[in-house]
Amino acid sequence: MSYFIKLNTNFTFDDAIDKITKSLQTEGFGILTDIDVKATLKEKLDVDFKKYRILGACNPSFAYKALQVEDQIGIMMPCNVTVIEQNNGHVEISIMDPTAAFNVIENENLQPFAVELKHKLERCITYLDN
Repeated sequence: MSYFIKLNTNFTFDDAIDKITKSLQTEGFGILTDIDVKATLKEKLDVDFKKYRILGACNPSFAYKALQVEDQIGIMMPCNVTVIEQNNGHVEISIMDPTAAFNVIENENLQPFAVELKHKLERCITYLDN
């Protein structure tokens, strides 16, 4: 089982960030965190790295429902989305698969949330593929 949902694109890096952010908003997600890995590695280690961002996406209504079922679920939040510019110039957009992530939690009441959340995130990728 893969732990992420991925789309290879021909978008520019900045366009990919913009498009996935808008796509996530369509499904009720907001971006809580935005980590620029390239800039962080340059600042902290003085190394050059490819363009790589980690967006922490959250759907508040799903988060609230999940927290009511399992108060430690916050350790698995937010849903991370990576946007990576590969050496060949293609930009990959990957989203954490919540069903894989939630499998480590021994609370079967979370599985319906994970499945529905996965469908929402898959739609976000589908919007980009059209």
